[in-house]
Amino acid sequence: MFKKFLRLLILPLIILPLVSGCGGDTAGDKGANDKQNANKLVIYTSMKESLIGGIVEGFKAQNPGIDVDWQSAGAGKIMAKLDAERQSGHLMADIIWTSEVPDFYQMKNEGLLEKYQPAGFDELLNPFDDYDGSFTAARLGTLGIVINTSKVTTDPASWETIATDPLYKNSFGIADPALSGTAFMSIALLEKQFGWDYIVRLHDNGATKSKGSGRVIDDTADGALNACLGVDYITAGKIDKGAPLKMVYPHELLMVPSPVAIFKDAEHKDNAKKFVDYLMTQEAQQKVAEAGTVPVRRDVKMPERYNLPAPEDALNNGIKINYAEVLEQKDDIVKKFSNLFK
Repeated sequence: MFKKFLRLLILPLIILPLVSGCGGDTAGDKGANDKQNANKLVIYTSMKESLIGGIVEGFKAQNPGIDVDWQSAGAGKIMAKLDAERQSGHLMADIIWTSEVPDFYQMKNEGLLEKYQPAGFDELLNPFDDYDGSFTAARLGTLGIVINTSKVTTDPASWETIATDPLYKNSFGIADPALSGTAFMSIALLEKQFGWDYIVRLHDNGATKSKGSGRVIDDTADGALNACLGVDYITAGKIDKGAPLKMVYPHELLMVPSPVAIFKDAEHKDNAKKFVDYLMTQEAQQKVAEAGTVPVRRDVKMPERYNLPAPEDALNNGIKINYAEVLEQKDDIVKKFSNLFK
């Protein structure tokens, strides 16, 4: 019992530095009294700065009186931080926006989320058959095979190529699904489509586990890996900076929605609703597309340079999965993956 108490006591001290100060206007710089400021908004997100940064700036331009503190980390670290805050009795965040869909079902089941249907919802593409306003998809993220074009000259023909071709032997990376929401969902989708045997064959062909979704793409860009399982907009950002990368989409499309939700106990709930409304506008969704990922609106112009699927195609052609069932399987999938990729 003492060890459990000690762990709960020190967890906030461990997790806090992993998230705080990752973007926006850092709360710590302004003092504890800022939390009482009605003109404030706190966002926890797994989105990288290349995506969240422009959206926050657009929101602030329309709402100049609101001070936005956005903090970015992997979905696993964000959930650990939220757990620590709940143990302390004070949830700091107003909004959560990640790509680990089962986490949202868990938070919904625990009564943590405010039901809110954003303005213009009828204009959006909704991937959730059981939608009730607890969370709303803010993008239709896609994952594919990211190749280093200096080392791989022929596009892999299929997902099977990665598990069998000697070119990818000991040179294919996957982000740790215990830390990355998109990585977890991609493993769940691949297992749904091909069975766990496919994940085993990836391992047997020398696939390796990386620390995060950004790290695995960096390792591919640097040539440490020939290819990786990569997120669309992170890859796009590296390509824009000159990295020798290309995203290849096999026929079986990995589409992972990124939900956004408002906490029921949010201290700045009105501002949170304004942000969610803005996030779903054509202006903000155009920023989503320009960052290199798939928006949830049909009326957004898709940049040709990223070769992304159209929003409706991403919704219709993505591997279908029951997210509530995935929630029940999450711990087992992460455990199996961790044991396999020691």
